[in-house]
Amino acid sequence: DLIHLEEEGLIKRTRGGAVSIDRLGGVVDGRYSQRVMDHTSAKMEIARKALELIDLSCSLYIDSGSTTMFFAKQLPDIHCAVLTSGVNTALELTKNPKHSVTLLGGHLNHNTLSCGGAQAIGYLGTINIDTAVMATSGFSLEYGFTSGSYTDTEVKRAVISRARRTIMLVDSSKIGRSLPTTFAHLEDVQVIVTDARPADDIVAACEAAGVQLVY
Repeated sequence: DLIHLEEEGLIKRTRGGAVSIDRLGGVVDGRYSQRVMDHTSAKMEIARKALELIDLSCSLYIDSGSTTMFFAKQLPDIHCAVLTSGVNTALELTKNPKHSVTLLGGHLNHNTLSCGGAQAIGYLGTINIDTAVMATSGFSLEYGFTSGSYTDTEVKRAVISRARRTIMLVDSSKIGRSLPTTFAHLEDVQVIVTDARPADDIVAACEAAGVQLVY
């Protein structure tokens, strides 16, 4: 019953019980909380599929966002070294003491609960990332992977430029949607994980760009 309620976005399971999503307002921004509740089942399935593609012994970056937060929730009970820009993701990861968590720092975006700005960009320029697990607010063949926040866009671009491998998590509701700023195109990522087969033109474009499409 608890699993079903969580998939419906009504509760968040905790050790020994559950907490109503409505009770999380003091920790999670209202707009972000609403995104967590959207397409919950799809995001959880995407997270499960993505986890199968990850070498957890490597340095891992987990983006901010609701889909990547579900990914963080499903990391196994082993040591993982994770860098993240997402306050929500960092809080989720700290529930397991075996995870080593570094929060990027910088200016906090209250809408996305992510850190950015010059301090974050400067730090990213000093590190190497084996695998970046990224989120996007929209994807189209014309505009690529897009975001509604310029600050978030800068961080995402910097992360992808430092990552050896980039896995993009995209629930199907975001395919065909475009937001004001582009942070990557198909040729910038190695894997896309989504919850349903995209349109034929997107499948063909992924094949042409050498992008592994998992759905």
